[in-house]
Amino acid sequence: MQTGVIMISATVLLVLLFFKIPVFISILAGSVTYFFVSGGTLTTMLGQRVLAGVESIPLLAIPFFVCAGVFMNYSGVTRRIMDFCNLIIGKKTGGLAQVNVLLSTLMGGLSGSNLADAAMESKMLVPEMEKRGFSKPFSAVVTAVSSMITPLIPPGIAMILYGSVANVSIGKIFISGIGAGLLLCVAMMILVAIISKKRGYKCLEPSTVKPSHAVKGAILPLCLPVIILGGIRLGIFTATEAGSVAIIYALVLGIMYREMKLKDIATGLKETVATTASIMVIVGAASAFAWVLTRCQIPQKFTQLVLGTIHNKYVFLIAVIIFLIIVGMFIEGNAALIVLVPLLAPVANAYGLDPIHFAMVYIFTMACGGVTPPVGTLIFVTCGITKCKIKDFIIECIPFYIMLFICMLLIAFVPWISTGLVNLIY
Repeated sequence: MQTGVIMISATVLLVLLFFKIPVFISILAGSVTYFFVSGGTLTTMLGQRVLAGVESIPLLAIPFFVCAGVFMNYSGVTRRIMDFCNLIIGKKTGGLAQVNVLLSTLMGGLSGSNLADAAMESKMLVPEMEKRGFSKPFSAVVTAVSSMITPLIPPGIAMILYGSVANVSIGKIFISGIGAGLLLCVAMMILVAIISKKRGYKCLEPSTVKPSHAVKGAILPLCLPVIILGGIRLGIFTATEAGSVAIIYALVLGIMYREMKLKDIATGLKETVATTASIMVIVGAASAFAWVLTRCQIPQKFTQLVLGTIHNKYVFLIAVIIFLIIVGMFIEGNAALIVLVPLLAPVANAYGLDPIHFAMVYIFTMACGGVTPPVGTLIFVTCGITKCKIKDFIIECIPFYIMLFICMLLIAFVPWISTGLVNLIY
């Protein structure tokens, strides 16, 4: 009986997603179907499960870090980081494209949002890249794919959600993300250099900003990730409290640089509320459906099925990667995380995989969903702002897809990329 009800609920969810109904409505509809068919007290139970899903202390870090990232954009930090990137790598082959990649890597520790990063760089860098001879599709692809680094570099929202759902140390996941983020950064720089050399994309002209000013302007913003990770590791504050520290730090920088005004603070708070609400609505809906799966013992049955079918942990990792790539093409990453992690994490533990290593495999693979059709959010954000055709974007992105798959395999089968720094620090 329970299996049949779950099948009906899952079918409703998938059909609604197929017809492009908003993710949170689709997932809630699946949960409502379960309670309705099984004869449960619909309004009471469903409401309780949605509220229980968002009543988590670690999830408080989400609005804090979102707010800190928004304030960073209003405080003049982005321009200073860009000047610093120009100084470091602007003279390399590919010039502004290389700056694009490095900017995403450094801003990942400040903004925490890949969509915000993609939108910002689409407005700031893509027009300038086109002026300097880069094609529009190439500029858009570099911007979108480099924005994938943002959720890998702490403090990424996906890391906070994963730690909360899987009951894994968020601090350790933060540190683990540095290895994966740097791997993707280096791989992208190599690929960008190869393509730029082949197409004759030139280096940047010498910057008008003095090197001493560029370094001085970037030092304080770049201290934020160090403060966050150091404070968590030393036990000065928790990952949740680190978010409030980040907000205060962003406000201090805004006052120091004299670029943040009172109206910017008000606008930033509105953006924070809107962004946080969109995330938490999905989290609440997905939590209700995850509870339904748990009540029907789907995780336990799934673990038994996988362990009885796959007898090697490496085969399991390959199967998970393929599965998550397909899921990421159709379902928003945070919603998929809330539903799938309770299923996959126990199986990974049964195979003896390190929880931090598996967390990074999951987060990296699902991050790739942002640049894969048909529901790639980074594709739509970047193409919408740059006016690049989606067909041209996908064709230009083919070598980057190959690069992402190689990075995915390296993270999956070379565990020290994820766990080396964690073991060193902890």
